[in-house]
Amino acid sequence: MIGLPFFIWLLFTLVDFGNTDQLFAFLSVIGLTIIFMKLNSTRTLQIVLIDIVCFLLLAAPIVRRLTLVPIEKFNYLAFIIPMVIFVLLYSMSIYFSIKQYLQIQKVAVLRKG
Repeated sequence: MIGLPFFIWLLFTLVDFGNTDQLFAFLSVIGLTIIFMKLNSTRTLQIVLIDIVCFLLLAAPIVRRLTLVPIEKFNYLAFIIPMVIFVLLYSMSIYFSIKQYLQIQKVAVLRKG
């Protein structure tokens, strides 16, 4: 479930009917679609909340796998490094979105006053 294999897993799981993983693949695809639709939007509170929800949607299949399979199966760098990079970079993205939103709010208050 890393890099390119994860995208392949998403595509094949979407058409694997009757599988419970299909729901989680569908949630991730919805998250990716929303991210690409809102990519260059001005950071409002709604967009920041959508970013957080998208993070949860993208993390859902990974969390599902981590809960189904013994954790020892994931103790290798080819899984750990991409997962940590994903979590760190997406968390930083959310942090900067919140920072940008607060800066926009501060400028709006200064213009009114």
